[in-house]
Amino acid sequence: MSTDIELSDLTNLLDASPSNWGKWGADDEVGSLNYLTAQQVIAGAALIRRGSVFTLQRLIGDPKGDPVWPGRSPATREMIYDESDWDEGGSGPCFPGGLHYADDKIEAFLQGSTQYDALGHVWYDGKIWNGYDARTTVGGMDKAGVEPIAQRGVVGRAILLDMARHFDKEYLGQRETFDHNDLEACAKRQGIEIRNRDIIIIRTNHLEMFFRDRDAFYADFCEPGLVYSPELVKWFQDKEIPNLVTDTIANEVTTDPDNGMALVLHNALMRNLGVAFTEICDLEKLAADCAEDGTYEFFYVAAPLKIHQATGAPVNPVVIK
Repeated sequence: MSTDIELSDLTNLLDASPSNWGKWGADDEVGSLNYLTAQQVIAGAALIRRGSVFTLQRLIGDPKGDPVWPGRSPATREMIYDESDWDEGGSGPCFPGGLHYADDKIEAFLQGSTQYDALGHVWYDGKIWNGYDARTTVGGMDKAGVEPIAQRGVVGRAILLDMARHFDKEYLGQRETFDHNDLEACAKRQGIEIRNRDIIIIRTNHLEMFFRDRDAFYADFCEPGLVYSPELVKWFQDKEIPNLVTDTIANEVTTDPDNGMALVLHNALMRNLGVAFTEICDLEKLAADCAEDGTYEFFYVAAPLKIHQATGAPVNPVVIK
């Protein structure tokens, strides 16, 4: 299918879809994160009871493998200096006093690990978030890059919706979908209310399939997740959801089973409503703790790396209960 047809399809599908363009001004680059006011920060902090801390970043350079979007390569780490560089004939620099040190570097896709998308990361019809021209992405994100999100930070009340446990499964398989009604049902079963301006964290444990059989995972690549409908998009708008956080690579069902298009919600939610997307989180320890103590609401704080003009950036979100 040609690019022109794809754009036309999204145009037709989302023609009447709600938009938050201009809601926070013509220069806005953080979108629905504006919903996270000081009041939301204080409300989130008030949920701290035990002082238990959970970090949600997946390990970069995991010996078991790094799950990435098809076509991206996992990060590679290279040692630059180690003790062997001070062996006889080595290249280790000399410092007064005899100091030796270790140094290394990585080469990585900025969206090849747990990360925040820039709001301008995806688009159709030549316009990114807030109506900025897609030509502003050429050579780097002049508008709606990840840096404004990183400068601002993301802090507030968050809730975990454990969809795998809700469906009584170890993990959700390829192509499995759910919608806002399922999210509400899951919340009810967990004894929690989805409030306006909540940061929503969704667990599928789908990446367990990657760690069990990487070849099969990519051979039939179509992740599970939320599926587009006008009602779901309106629910996100009415709930004023600032941030969608998941443990999958792309936060939604990869290919929509109803219309055959890829990553529809990246456009309906992120491009049009300004909902921040956080992907590839490790939710297993947090989910086990929530299942044990029955508490699915908590304080959430995150800030992606401050990288100028970037389409996304790694992050290690922190949850405190």
